Amino acid sequence: MSEQYRNTLSQIKNGEHPFAHYVRILGKGKTGSRSLTEQEAFDAMQMILKGDVEDLQLGAFLMLLRVKEESHEELTGFVAAAREHIAAPKAVNVQLDWSSYAGKKKQLPWYLLSCFAIADQGIPVYMHGASGHTEGRLYTEQVLTALGITPAQDWPMVEQQLNTQCFSFMPLEFLCPPLKRIIDFRHYLGLRSPVHTLSRLLNPLAAPYSMQSIFHPAYGDSHQQAAISLGQSHAAVFKGEGGEIERRPEASCLVKTVIDGVAGEESWPKMLEGRQALAETLDIDHLTAVWRGDAEDAYGRDAIIGTLAISIRLMQKADDQSSAFSLAKQWWLERDRNRL
Repeated sequence: MSEQYRNTLSQIKNGEHPFAHYVRILGKGKTGSRSLTEQEAFDAMQMILKGDVEDLQLGAFLMLLRVKEESHEELTGFVAAAREHIAAPKAVNVQLDWSSYAGKKKQLPWYLLSCFAIADQGIPVYMHGASGHTEGRLYTEQVLTALGITPAQDWPMVEQQLNTQCFSFMPLEFLCPPLKRIIDFRHYLGLRSPVHTLSRLLNPLAAPYSMQSIFHPAYGDSHQQAAISLGQSHAAVFKGEGGEIERRPEASCLVKTVIDGVAGEESWPKMLEGRQALAETLDIDHLTAVWRGDAEDAYGRDAIIGTLAISIRLMQKADDQSSAFSLAKQWWLERDRNRL
């Protein structure tokens, strides 16, 4: 008998693995099932992150959550457990937490240029994300590598990058390896799991401002309420292009906000009329050329400035949308073109 199998058997009490309790809560039929409480979600995620759960159980658990859609209480418990597992340092100088878990397939990642423009104002931006879980998408990690920006692999490297460049990106595989493993279950299950949602809420360094994007507007309320429950003082959540934190200039944008711990929302009108053509190719060199001022891209410029404006409003640098747009344009003009 293998040591691993012996350890598994030792967990089973009265013929049932302890994690079966959480699977049963979610899967006990239309009338018998319910959502997990915040404490149950915390305990379940602790077991998952410690490796005390069989893959068979984990797959069932994730898909039951997927069908039901996770509640904000569940998200709160999951994120709290993940933060405890990550045990990030508490004294790192960071202002803005930026999650990047979707990847792009229709447009270039203009949000990265928004982040760099923010960093050029001396505002430290910590970005975290995952890559490779969905075929045919361009992910932040591979773009940054192509731009000559090294992803951070540990906290000292994050701190050094924030102190010198005001920007650092850490892949989820270094931030929280168990969560990265679960995200990669997409290859086996064919669906995204709740980990894609909870990862956006991690904010491991407790930045006072948090930007999050969602694929579906219905998730906005869950993100917003979970952020409040987790003690996030300021947050902005909206449906971004391709699921990334990037304003779509041709669409109106509803931003779910948390301001001083209070839920709100702000509607941003279209920046231009008409549906924009998809990018023919996702050429990273074009991204660099636009940043340096060697090329023009009307759609890209609007996406950058629109994203910057939402960030500026979140960080309370402008009192209204008009002022936020004016400052966003100024920040874009003031960017350090030699950064890339």
